[in-house]
Amino acid sequence: MINIERLKSRINKLTSIGLDEDGGHTRLALSEEDRTARKLLITWMEELGLSVRIDDFGNIYGGKKGSIPNLDATVLGSHIDTVPKGGKFDGVLGVIGGLEAIESFIETGRTNKRTIELVAFTNEEGARFTPQMLGSGAVTDKFPKGYVYKRKDDEGRNFADELRAISFMGEDKNRLRNVQNFIELHIEQGPVLEEQNIPIGVVQGIAGFSWFEITVKGESNHSGTTPMKNRSDSLVSAAVLIQELNIWANKRKDGTVLTVGKINTQPGSVNVIPSSTGFTVDVRIYDLVTFKSTLAELKQLIDDKAQTLNTEYELKEIKTQRPVEFSPRLVDLIEKVSEKQNFPYLNMKSGAGHDAMYLNEITDTAMIFVPSTKGISHSPEEHTSWEDIEKGVNVLYGVMESLVE
Repeated sequence: MINIERLKSRINKLTSIGLDEDGGHTRLALSEEDRTARKLLITWMEELGLSVRIDDFGNIYGGKKGSIPNLDATVLGSHIDTVPKGGKFDGVLGVIGGLEAIESFIETGRTNKRTIELVAFTNEEGARFTPQMLGSGAVTDKFPKGYVYKRKDDEGRNFADELRAISFMGEDKNRLRNVQNFIELHIEQGPVLEEQNIPIGVVQGIAGFSWFEITVKGESNHSGTTPMKNRSDSLVSAAVLIQELNIWANKRKDGTVLTVGKINTQPGSVNVIPSSTGFTVDVRIYDLVTFKSTLAELKQLIDDKAQTLNTEYELKEIKTQRPVEFSPRLVDLIEKVSEKQNFPYLNMKSGAGHDAMYLNEITDTAMIFVPSTKGISHSPEEHTSWEDIEKGVNVLYGVMESLVE
């Protein structure tokens, strides 16, 4: 149903922007590379006769008007920004795959009753401006406009000024509104589909997460003159806590995962016993029903272990997001389209966040996954076979076709 050679050509051309000699892709949000990729995408949209508009967060839309104007739109899309030295298909597949699905539909000569929108959201990765998914979060009222505009990169440049600098400051009136459905095609970014040799993932939802920082207290002293029995070493206590957290996560059977991503000590000298040690915790929980109780259990574990160690600590919550459950209607439709096309599929949930997480706040939403080789993503080694990509975009096409006719 879709033209894989055309799709391949477009993906290769867009991902040549920001490509380095080691195979890494760097198109940070609102950078010059991002500007170039955006302009190319708009050119392709206009060549298809899509009506292009840009909103006040730089989100790009291409619309094919429906024959019944008062029907809410079916929306496809994802993002085209990357992390530094990222992969080829992350985000791009959802945008260019959506463009291919729309062009293939146009070529049939049939009329879509419902308007079709293609969207490329700004700053999904959060690699330049934190937090991630600013574009989709802003249009779904997750983030206030002032908050988004004041976000700064590592060099102190703010979002609004950089949006103007690349000439992509659009208008409020162009924001995404009146949406009936949102479908996002994406690489899995995990090993499950490849390990089970299944080409299509039917995503039922996205794991909730909690990020927090734990600061363990100790006492600074000279590393050479303080006997071991007289020490209150915050780093040693923190190491015990981290090990306990890892053991706890490994014992769970519900898919919960936990990561300690950053550790720092004070005063941070080679010859001083650390007076305090801080570390971050990222815990991902799939089940909406047990989300709160699982977090409570984790925090109780930390408290109990700290008491056993006779150690004082502080816990500061950074961000918490409850699990997302996608539309059963759309999940069922993706299953039926996959069956009709004779593609094996697996019902699954995503451990990573996506723009669909915020779109789910305002409309019926679902995602389609295709396999990631060895589960690798956010890396030059990220890879998905063109055969699997063709299957994924064909499923996207079939779902879109059912939703707009």
